[in-house]
Amino acid sequence: MLHHLSFAVADLARAAAFYDAVLAALGYRRVWTSDTAVGYGIEDDNDLFAIKQRGPVSPPASGFHLAFAAPSREAVDRFHEAALVHGGRDQGAPGLRPHYGPDYYAAFALDPDGYWIEAVINSA
Repeated sequence: MLHHLSFAVADLARAAAFYDAVLAALGYRRVWTSDTAVGYGIEDDNDLFAIKQRGPVSPPASGFHLAFAAPSREAVDRFHEAALVHGGRDQGAPGLRPHYGPDYYAAFALDPDGYWIEAVINSA
């Protein structure tokens, strides 16, 4: 359904260091870089997610979050660990979330600009 999504960030270098680490844990990488933005995905020049340098940043209100697909539960664990090491704040440690389904394994964090992000795998 979605082609791509982008977040405004206050400090591109800080945000790029954060997303380089958390997305690498899930198997994604930088696919392009400019002076004011960085794109992430799998294929060169084909971003699925981007961060863009902007003035003051106001993340969306409660209720909005972005969930990144994880290839394994171990990747979800690595995502969460990388988020905390690189300036993110814990919003839910890795673990099963049976209220979403019997195999829903996820972790949640706030990025350095306050965006709520998740890594999830929904299979055993």
